[in-house]
Amino acid sequence: MSADIYVRLSVNAAKSGLIAEMGADLWATLTVIASFMDGDGRCYPTQASVGRLLGVNRQTANKYVQRLLAFRRDGAPIIVAERARDNNGRFDRLHYRILPSTGYSIF
Repeated sequence: MSADIYVRLSVNAAKSGLIAEMGADLWATLTVIASFMDGDGRCYPTQASVGRLLGVNRQTANKYVQRLLAFRRDGAPIIVAERARDNNGRFDRLHYRILPSTGYSIF
């Protein structure tokens, strides 16, 4: 049996109005992506995985992810997409990095 990993959320995310600004769809999308987060805030879900966990198809998940990536709070993103490089230096698949302003961390 593997050890449980938890995503921690600061109550400030709700009390500061972030969730209300984002709306339920984007907040749920952020939460699903955060469930894949490592200690550095990097997340490696596929859009099919995001869709399955949200209960929507991959295309709808892609729309939510794109809206989430475009969302700004005080002019700054809360999540960014990055291309990882494989062992040969070539670009590999896309991953996400959740920024500290979301209030999410992992432990």
